[in-house]
Amino acid sequence: MHLNNIWFLIVAVFWVGFFILEGFDFGVGMLHSFVGRNATERRIAVNSIGPVWDGNEVWLVVGGAAIFAAFPSWYATMFSTFYLALVVVLVALILRGMSFEFHRKVGDPRWRSFWKWSFTIGSGLVPLLLGTALGDLLYGLPINAAHNYTGNFFGLLLPFGLFTGITLLVLCLLMGATYLSLKTDGELHDRVVRLSGRIGWISVALCFGWLTWSHVGLANQGFVPSPLDALAMVSVIAAAVLAESKAEGWAFAAAATAIGSVVGSIFFDLFPRVMVSSTSSAYNLTVSNSASPSYTLKVMTVVAVIFTPVVLAYQGWSLWVFRQRLSSGPAGPTAADGRLTPGTRLGAAAAAVAATTPAPATTPAPAPAADAGPDGSATTG
Repeated sequence: MHLNNIWFLIVAVFWVGFFILEGFDFGVGMLHSFVGRNATERRIAVNSIGPVWDGNEVWLVVGGAAIFAAFPSWYATMFSTFYLALVVVLVALILRGMSFEFHRKVGDPRWRSFWKWSFTIGSGLVPLLLGTALGDLLYGLPINAAHNYTGNFFGLLLPFGLFTGITLLVLCLLMGATYLSLKTDGELHDRVVRLSGRIGWISVALCFGWLTWSHVGLANQGFVPSPLDALAMVSVIAAAVLAESKAEGWAFAAAATAIGSVVGSIFFDLFPRVMVSSTSSAYNLTVSNSASPSYTLKVMTVVAVIFTPVVLAYQGWSLWVFRQRLSSGPAGPTAADGRLTPGTRLGAAAAAVAATTPAPATTPAPAPAADAGPDGSATTG
């Protein structure tokens, strides 16, 4: 296998990894405003992804950087085509990241509401826009012989692309709901479990529609699904059934497999093309005509072989360390050496959220009136 083919596979793996790892982050971000009935519950939802969200976003950077280094022509055409959409994605990511810290800095309800909805909307815009872009790559865009996009911004809002974005957005919601069912307890947990089953069946309908459209409508491959298509459909059905059965860990794993299979199916159907030209198939960008020189790909391969396992090991370790549920209950006992136990730390963190909300001002009660005693001195009743 040529190195350009190998690097197309690596790019696909990076994007699959991004949507799996960041998918539940986006889902939690979209859901936290609706499943949390008060500030404490919303903060618990946000804290459930607090230790991992920034590390998960690295996969987006790596995916873009891999395209830039391995397929510079693809990078140039794709990023110039989606320039305005990518600016919106960056703004959404920036506001989403700021909301983690800025939300608690001021007690003003308007301030907190702004950052709450920035986090919610930003978490929804990113998978919607990136999913639309991936769908457009597969559907085809007007690209000329010089590999320049000849349309306008609204020409990017293709029905298939938008449907791809909506499908990935709902799959992120499913991942977020199943993840929260693993990380919470009490009423918040029960609420999320009920919601995850409903989102699961919506995901089943959208995945079936998307797979039918992409496999039969675009690729014209008949009704026999590819292995990834079949895996996506089986996984999303399993996620819905398992979510309703309250098999929380398996439901999350099935949802992750479903979104990874859908993204992988896009790249599977795209190969050996990297961007499809609706103007003429002769203008398609492929892994051959857009790849870097062989020496560049060799150096990149060595770097990837060394550092990718390190990144995977670190992320696996961080997920393992922060695997416990977050509780909104009262603080528990301390350990023998005086340190807070994990449950205590989590409960105390939740209690601290309520403590950061300023209490309303109260007017002190007036002092009782003084009466004169028999000797003329003042007495109190």
